[in-house]
Amino acid sequence: MGSRQLHLHMLSSHTSDSAPGVTDPVEMFLYILALVVLLYIYRWFRELKRVPNKSEKYVYITGCDSGFGNLLARHLDSLGFSVIAGCYTEKGEDELKKACSTRLSTVPLDVTNNDSIRKATEIIRKLVGERGLWAVVNNAGVSVPSAPNDWLVIDDFMHMINVNLNGVIAVTLSVLPLIKKAKGRVVNVASVFGRVSPFGGPYCVSKYGVEAFNDSLRMNMVHFGVKVLCIEPGFFKTSVTDTKLLENSIQKLWERLPQDVKNDYGSDYMDRVKVMMKEKFVKMLDGDLMKVVSCMEHAVSAVHPRTRYSPGWDAKFFWLPLSYMPTCIADALLSKNVVKPKVASL
Repeated sequence: MGSRQLHLHMLSSHTSDSAPGVTDPVEMFLYILALVVLLYIYRWFRELKRVPNKSEKYVYITGCDSGFGNLLARHLDSLGFSVIAGCYTEKGEDELKKACSTRLSTVPLDVTNNDSIRKATEIIRKLVGERGLWAVVNNAGVSVPSAPNDWLVIDDFMHMINVNLNGVIAVTLSVLPLIKKAKGRVVNVASVFGRVSPFGGPYCVSKYGVEAFNDSLRMNMVHFGVKVLCIEPGFFKTSVTDTKLLENSIQKLWERLPQDVKNDYGSDYMDRVKVMMKEKFVKMLDGDLMKVVSCMEHAVSAVHPRTRYSPGWDAKFFWLPLSYMPTCIADALLSKNVVKPKVASL
């Protein structure tokens, strides 16, 4: 063997012997994948455990006339919890009482009215006694008016912010001493639109506010053994996303606009909006409301609840990933499906 060949042979032997612990990239990937799977299995088993003595735990839910709140009240009642359902109408109270057990109580509640909130809190204080309140679920919310911001005036923002944000804060603060006594939970219903703002109006503004209140309260209450949890649903078929309601609202806003603003958007703008609502928006709505209600129930009843829940495939695989993207990319993706004003095409 020549000196050069001998040198190469020794070099290759030294290289192969010097790194016996080097792992094949495929093998390393499989190790990581196995670890991730094990972590998910562990989390799944850990989250199965539910709190005991459900009948002794009172849960206060706002916005129980319809939608998520109504379904959650019925569902928690069927599981044995003592539900206190806040309803805006007498009809909502009567229908829930007929559908549920005698454990369920109702209170008239307008989350924009401090006197109404105070009266509801007094009723709740007498009901729960020394046990305290196990959970409040801030579910009440509205979705109109929603429109381009230059169509709106400040009063259009105020009502929705009073319901969706100030109502959440006011109700929570009114029962927080009772929740601290029980070392219970605050469950706030925000939205994926508390992370991304694809349309104008106060809805996204109010939900961003709920997210901020939720985060600050969570950090504050951890010292008292109180868990603060957030539900961020995607698009679901409820009264809040009723296409007739949304169309009528935006039509009224259009009719009050000054002519110069209408000219900016084009005479056919409302026709294009209605087409988009029928052809695209309706298809985005998920009719399975139990996806959201199940997350709410888990937040209330699990021994180890999650900090955040994102019910809906659109939330998990589109809106939340979008919220982490660079702004320029998110804007480009969102602008593809927006009904553009006439001036945008000039």
